[in-house]
Amino acid sequence: MHYTLFIRCIAEFIGTALMVALGNGSVANVELRGTKGFHGGWILIGFGYGIGVMIPAMMFGTISGAQINPAMTLAMAVNGQFPWAEVFPYLVAQMLGAIFGQALLVAAYKPFYDRTTDAESILGTFSTIDNDHSKLNGFINEFLGTFVLVLGAVALTSDKIDPRADFIGLGFLVMALVVSLGGATGPALNPARDLGPRLLHAVLPLKHKGSSQFEYSWVPVVAPILGGIVAVRVWIMFFG
Repeated sequence: MHYTLFIRCIAEFIGTALMVALGNGSVANVELRGTKGFHGGWILIGFGYGIGVMIPAMMFGTISGAQINPAMTLAMAVNGQFPWAEVFPYLVAQMLGAIFGQALLVAAYKPFYDRTTDAESILGTFSTIDNDHSKLNGFINEFLGTFVLVLGAVALTSDKIDPRADFIGLGFLVMALVVSLGGATGPALNPARDLGPRLLHAVLPLKHKGSSQFEYSWVPVVAPILGGIVAVRVWIMFFG
């Protein structure tokens, strides 16, 4: 069944919102003081992000492709796999979805945001952090992680025989990436997932929130886009 661009953008909006709410929600559960999962550990965050990608993919994969990631959308377009005329609407839907999903998360955890005094713990529930004060390290981490994510996503969904099984595999891939490569920065692997919530962090009147670290914000935008473009090009060159 073919869906209109409007309906597909609605799917991208909801899918990205769910991904951010579930993924960043797992971070909030671990990082914010007084929650049930406080100090629950990185494995809990990896699980949250894996499921946070898998569920929207299973819900909307056959409707919009469940790209829910500007890096994926742009990578497909640059390599001729997605129409440029639809890129901007998809990017807008993804960015607004990320902001909306984060807003829902903040509303759900507001009392725990108020209790938390560590500014970086608060920022970490919104976006990635320049942990080692090295933009180069962050760039390498985001590029590599997104390369693996996009290459894996294209490979998993290329046969189109059993889409739901492919989306489950994608969820496990994201979980593995967060657990294995996420220690350095977060990670983002998705410009909308990082920039949208970061913009919200900048404007919300949260106690003890500190800096939004916009001097670092270009890294989790540019590096994932480049990593995604290279990943799709590699797939087309050798397997497409």
